[in-house]
Amino acid sequence: MKHEWRKHEKERYGAKQTARIVTIPLQKFIMISGKGNPNEADFSDRVSALYTLAYAIKMGYKSAILSKEIVSDILDFTVYPLEGIWKQKEGAELVKENLEYTIMICQPNIITDEMVQEALERVKRKKPNPLYEEINFEAMQDGKCIEILHVGSFDDEPASFSKMDEFAKEKSLTRVGDSHREIYLDNANRVEVSKRKTILRYCVT
Repeated sequence: MKHEWRKHEKERYGAKQTARIVTIPLQKFIMISGKGNPNEADFSDRVSALYTLAYAIKMGYKSAILSKEIVSDILDFTVYPLEGIWKQKEGAELVKENLEYTIMICQPNIITDEMVQEALERVKRKKPNPLYEEINFEAMQDGKCIEILHVGSFDDEPASFSKMDEFAKEKSLTRVGDSHREIYLDNANRVEVSKRKTILRYCVT
């Protein structure tokens, strides 16, 4: 079968426009960190490097299945959406130049460190890019979180965060840390701004 995250992982990627509590298990990611305005070229370059590697991992896995190097019920998988953990260096007012972030793409549990390293070596040869050296493969577990589906411009996210904060207050939950996760369910360059779908999530206790 082909593993498709939209169909098979609705608990993780099925947020609605009303806040809810979720428990996020351990997940594996390829990730790269950066800082500054996400509208600038450096951010786009980092996204591009991540996706190049993500598709190389996928193709490497498919080849291993076809050659029977790997035996699994999962014959293929859909590349996961881009995610980002965001934090502002200082100040209460949003200043995009002060943002610090780690962007990432989830990998299925069947993907191993060896598979990632092999894919990384292939892309280094075929599409040289110094940013590959900054990509890591790590596991993360967010645990208990509040999330909501934000529809619209990224600049309008504060309204959705207010709904999350109010929900947290109602449930007597406390936000953990000053960073949050964003999961981009569609390609921002191909979707009208008013229809962009982004899952907003932060950890609570």
